[in-house]
Amino acid sequence: MRRTPALLLALAMTGAGMASLVPSAAAAGQSAIPDSHPTWASPNAKVGDADTASKLTFRVYLKLADQAGLEAAANAVSDPSSPSYRKFLSTDQVRSRFAPTAGAVAAVRNWLTQAGFAAGEVPANNAYVEASGTVDQVQKAFGVTLGEYKVKGQTLRSQDRNLTVPATVAQYVSGVINIDQAAALLKPSHVGAAGDATPDAVAQPKATSPAVAPPPAAFVNAGPCSDYFGQKTDTTDPAYGGQQLPYAVCGYTPSQLRSASQLDLAARAGLDGRGVTVAIVDAFASPTLYADAAEYAQRHDPSHPLTKGQYSQIVYPPTPGSEDPSQCDASGWYGEQSLDVEAVHAMAPAAKILYVGGADCSDVGLDKALNTIVAKNLAQIVSNSYGDTGEDIPADEVQAFQTIAIQAAAEGIGVYFSSGDNGDESHRLPAPSADFSASSPWVTAVGGTSLGIGKDGRKTLETGWSTGKSTLTSGAWSPAAPGAWLYGAGGGTSVLFPEPNYQKGVVPDALAKQNQTGNNRGRVVPDISMDADPTTGMLIGLHQTFPDGTVKYSEYRIGGTSLASPLMAGLMAVADQLGGRHGFINPWLYKALAHTPAVSDVKPVTGAGEVRVDYANGIDDANGFIRTVRSFNHTGQTIQTTRGYDNVTGVGTPNGLLFLGLI
Repeated sequence: MRRTPALLLALAMTGAGMASLVPSAAAAGQSAIPDSHPTWASPNAKVGDADTASKLTFRVYLKLADQAGLEAAANAVSDPSSPSYRKFLSTDQVRSRFAPTAGAVAAVRNWLTQAGFAAGEVPANNAYVEASGTVDQVQKAFGVTLGEYKVKGQTLRSQDRNLTVPATVAQYVSGVINIDQAAALLKPSHVGAAGDATPDAVAQPKATSPAVAPPPAAFVNAGPCSDYFGQKTDTTDPAYGGQQLPYAVCGYTPSQLRSASQLDLAARAGLDGRGVTVAIVDAFASPTLYADAAEYAQRHDPSHPLTKGQYSQIVYPPTPGSEDPSQCDASGWYGEQSLDVEAVHAMAPAAKILYVGGADCSDVGLDKALNTIVAKNLAQIVSNSYGDTGEDIPADEVQAFQTIAIQAAAEGIGVYFSSGDNGDESHRLPAPSADFSASSPWVTAVGGTSLGIGKDGRKTLETGWSTGKSTLTSGAWSPAAPGAWLYGAGGGTSVLFPEPNYQKGVVPDALAKQNQTGNNRGRVVPDISMDADPTTGMLIGLHQTFPDGTVKYSEYRIGGTSLASPLMAGLMAVADQLGGRHGFINPWLYKALAHTPAVSDVKPVTGAGEVRVDYANGIDDANGFIRTVRSFNHTGQTIQTTRGYDNVTGVGTPNGLLFLGLI
């Protein structure tokens, strides 16, 4: 996944609440929108009033004409026991049977324009009406006061109570998104650049807005490192846990990743993703995104170039009022974008790639990007490598996302989300938590493994990604093996969503009951896994900004479940080419594949790890080196890799040709 320019992060918000702290009666003729006031926007957190003349863009999401009907249709086409299995609906069928009506759109649009707003986009599926106006107009129309609130070191805008709308309009409205800035701190969460090795090594270049953000600060791999897992052993440093460990891989290349999943063998039969489109959703867009991916393919996979005919993109201009780079870290998304495109192309070199860049880094902009794909059925598969820290998300935002995800399932679009890079989140939150959006029961949550690929291109080691870190200090490793927990694949049991039917009988009772009250059972994350450990990560290439101001193409190793999700999406592109559109795979994955050789059970290992060498300044040896051990399968959290289903790797990893043949 992703979050700071170099380290894994997620949504640093303290959470949007499920009930207003400042309850107030709605004005006469007005109806309150439940759960539309963030709990952090309390009087004692307020630091000032919002500028009444400042402008913002928001979206009024509309209720479906038949929510229950759409869910039933999505279940029917995804359930292998249903006679409608894989008989997906067209966008026209979804629109005519389930979408908000033209009358609902007109009623909301008319009210917005009468209130002085400039009404904007209505997507093809009538999901929302976009509008823009001033803070003063918002305050008058929605019966609130907007202020600035101090939240986790950031100053965010929010209303002081639940939003209200006219009673005649309330029947059509499910939520209003982006009046507050609850999700403004969402960032990419990939792992492996400067922040992973040396948090303060390189200051990020300054940006004036996401539209003109420079390439991220440079990070360069140091040596020695291995071309394949176990190639070079560190014999100069002290033993770790009684053994000399190998040097970390320099970064796996496309041919190695395909070989580990037996896609090299599939390619001999012409299976390379051709005829399938994989969409990628991120915030903003690097101006060199395609050029970097094409350069990378030319250098490391010359027999599989990324042609201009394979690549297209839709990039939204930055949202007015959300251009502050300190909130969005636009440069920090560039590495994520390159990782996603290069990883999908590595696995499915003939597939088409559609990149959709959100207008901002919040759930708001990213949901709009995802809805664009779903509303027009632009791809069979969508990879999303971002998420919130935990599940403390406003109810209206959750509902908006769920509607998009359910429509995707009905249309046969597989939506894949990284499960997170902070393990069970107990190192960041007061209690363990799964991450949203991966916790939605309508997406396939992709967890992570530590993967050893040998000289012959086959797997030599695979275990759940949970890393311990020890640093060589005064001739000794500190702390001693297995080191201090550093990061790992996200997982856990949702408190937002109950256990879906497809997980029953596969997910152990003890996991389904975690974080629950009474006899409740929750949705457990993840569903399936791919390589994510940055110590066994992928080599990627993109333009970077070096300390002297030089901007040039450069490469480094990267990881995170931000890697796992596009790897899985690329694999599914090959599966779709072979067997036709699969759509939402979870019911089939759990019901038919979970206990077969098509899925490899990921087991815990002990005593394994690699030695990583980094430049102290992140780019060269001018300030010396930092030597660390990254141990595998660290147990310092509540989620653990076990035999069978576990909340680090899900049901396991796809087992090459068997998975392709049975999925």
